[in-house]
Amino acid sequence: MNRYDSRGPDWGTESHSQTFATTRLAGSGGRISRWGVRRRRVRRWWRRNRRRLRRIARRTVQAITPLGWFVLAATLSAGVFALRMHWVEAAVTAVIGGVIFLLALPFLFGSRTYLVRISVDRARVVAGRSITTRIDIENSSVRPTLPATAELPLGDALRKIPVPLIAPRASTEISTEIRTHSRGVIEIGPLTLARRDPLGLLQRDLTWRDRHRVHVHPPTALLPPNSAGLVRDLEGSASRRLTDSDLSFHAVREYVPGDQMRHVHWKSTAKTGTLMVRQYEESQTARAAILFDAHRGEYQGEEEFELGVSAAASLSLQTVHEGRERFIASAWTPGRQLPSVDGLEELPSLTATQLMDSWSELEGAEDAPRIEWLTRALAESRRPLSVVTIVTGSVPELSRLRRAVTSFPPHVNVRVVRCELMAEPAADLLDGSLFLTVGALGDLPLLLTRGGVL
Repeated sequence: MNRYDSRGPDWGTESHSQTFATTRLAGSGGRISRWGVRRRRVRRWWRRNRRRLRRIARRTVQAITPLGWFVLAATLSAGVFALRMHWVEAAVTAVIGGVIFLLALPFLFGSRTYLVRISVDRARVVAGRSITTRIDIENSSVRPTLPATAELPLGDALRKIPVPLIAPRASTEISTEIRTHSRGVIEIGPLTLARRDPLGLLQRDLTWRDRHRVHVHPPTALLPPNSAGLVRDLEGSASRRLTDSDLSFHAVREYVPGDQMRHVHWKSTAKTGTLMVRQYEESQTARAAILFDAHRGEYQGEEEFELGVSAAASLSLQTVHEGRERFIASAWTPGRQLPSVDGLEELPSLTATQLMDSWSELEGAEDAPRIEWLTRALAESRRPLSVVTIVTGSVPELSRLRRAVTSFPPHVNVRVVRCELMAEPAADLLDGSLFLTVGALGDLPLLLTRGGVL
């Protein structure tokens, strides 16, 4: 077995290269006493083996459990009393304690010959579904290994898995099912094999490096087409803003110094006798922005917060599928990275998988800016936006949300998705903006269809 195989145990990072040298010293007359030679040999041996001895001593101390320390102290105390005071009872106690420790030693042997590999059937899963973890354990020695208990970390949980007796040069496969109850990232591994005697006096743990990371995506809803952006024209839909150069012709006007001569309308110039130029309506494509309120104080509980995450993930996933220009942002999540200048944290959305992984890693912020501040920062960021969707909880009042909507210019279509657990779905048009109340994730497609009619 290769000592540094990826399936082998984690031996640490110590160096195993050594250099040996011999130096001859001579005293008076070139003669060296036997005691001096032995002392130098002891020093050399100690320099060569001190790290190994310290490592063995550290492992020996770690192998004794609290109960083992108590039994060891009682055994040594009984031995001292038996030698000093000649107590027969103390001698019997010392002998029994020593025999118990000797019988416990064989239960710690054999784990170093294991080759362990952990594999999962999928690296990404939707919350509520299960993943299967398979542990392949191979005995690479010529002797059988005793049964043991393996400890496998699964995120914040720890699952104990019994390992049976494995014959020489044989292997076994252990499968375990993991139920994903909520969105997040699950760290699987590293596997730790614990060997202990039946009385619990000695215990030895050996850890393998193999580990995996599973992203648990939030549940999403299938939205109707063109629901992520209200602009349905592939080349852009004409807006009310006038410009000197675009695709949608609006009218002609008199020439102003600085206008380009290629926009001169010669027929109108001939009729009026005045130099006239073309004027266009500015076209806009669906540049969608989805702003998620990650402040946990704006939600009535963890379930409502997860409902907001699922709603925002559904809307953002639709923009990726439709191939629209997008900006998906949230408040700063502590522990992931430093906050940006404007407080908006853009989620990577190059592909659908990358986007959903970002939603899996997102954490709620306890000290995040208010939704009014975030919308103002997004409006002042000078990003070319045509559709903005704000996703928040049930705590913000309607007056606050209406103030947040006024941060955007009139040519930007703004929608507010207010997540309130188990509430009646509703769609209202206020101040030219669409306000949706979502009580369950299944309400979102119906409300978006209804909102397109309003």
